[in-house]
Amino acid sequence: MSEFIAACETLHEEKITRIAQAIAEKSNDTRILMIAGPSCSGKTTFAKRLSTHLTVNGLKPCTISVDDYFVGEEQNPLDEHGKPDYEHIEAVDIDLFNDDLLKLIHGDEIDLPSFNFIAKQREYAGEKMRLESDQVLIIEGIHCLNPRLTEAVPDKNKFRIYISALTQLNLDTNNRISTTDNRLMRRMIRDHLFRGHSALETLRLWPNVRKGEKKWIFPFQGQADLTFNSALDYELAVLKPLVEPLLMEIKPMHKVYSISRRLTEFLLNFRAASMQPVPADSILREYIGGSSYDYR
Repeated sequence: MSEFIAACETLHEEKITRIAQAIAEKSNDTRILMIAGPSCSGKTTFAKRLSTHLTVNGLKPCTISVDDYFVGEEQNPLDEHGKPDYEHIEAVDIDLFNDDLLKLIHGDEIDLPSFNFIAKQREYAGEKMRLESDQVLIIEGIHCLNPRLTEAVPDKNKFRIYISALTQLNLDTNNRISTTDNRLMRRMIRDHLFRGHSALETLRLWPNVRKGEKKWIFPFQGQADLTFNSALDYELAVLKPLVEPLLMEIKPMHKVYSISRRLTEFLLNFRAASMQPVPADSILREYIGGSSYDYR
C-alpha cells in the first residue's frame, strides 16, 4: 500500500509541476491566479503546493483574501428566508475588489482591508500591499471563476484553475464512485477533527453546501484555463477507519440516517489502510490531520 500511495502522490506532484510551468510561461501577462472548487476539494493545500512550484519557476506568489472584501452586515444580500446569504457574490464589494486588483496590476500600493467577523464589518489597520513585477497574486474562493468577481480585470492578466475530487474509480462496470460522497467523507473527518462538529451536524448542513456549489461554482467550471483533480485513488481506504466511527454515531431516529447507512455499506467495498504512509504535504492531510502546512 505504501508504494501505491507514493505513486498516487507522485502523480499529483507531476500535475502541479506542469500547472506551475504553464503559469510561468505566461508570466509576462499573468498577474492574478484564481482557484475555485467545491467544498473539500483541496483548494488550500493545492494553493500552498502550487506556490512552492511557482517559486521554483522564478515567481514570487502572494495571497489576498476575498473574505476581507465582504460588504458587511448592513449591505449583505438576503436569501429566500430573509437570512444573510454569505455565499452570494454580492456579499463581496466587487467595485472595491476590482479597484484594488487593478491598482496592484499597475504596480500601485493599496490599503489592504481586513474583515472583522465579530463586528461583521471591514476594517483597515494600516496594512499596505504592492505587487512587484516578479510576483503573482493567488486568490482562492468559491467565486473565483465567476466573471463578475474580477469583471474589470483584463482576461490576459488572469489564470483560472478549477479543482475538484473527481474520483476515477468504479465499483464495477455499471456503478461509479460518487465524487460528492468522496468530498462529503473528507468534510466529515475534517469537521470532527478541526471544527468540533459531529457527523450529524455535517450531514445536516451538507444540502445547503451542495446548494451553494450548484449555484455559485459548477456553472462557471468552463471559465477555467486548467482543471486539477485532487482525488487520490488510495484515499477511500485511508478515510474508511476514520469516518466509520463517525457514521456509527448517527442513529435510525435521525433524518440523515439513510445517508449514513448508505455510506457505511459503501465502505464495505474497501479494506482499511493506515494513514502513516500519507506524506505530510498531501492534499489528504488537510482533512485527516498531520499536515506540514498551517491552515489558520
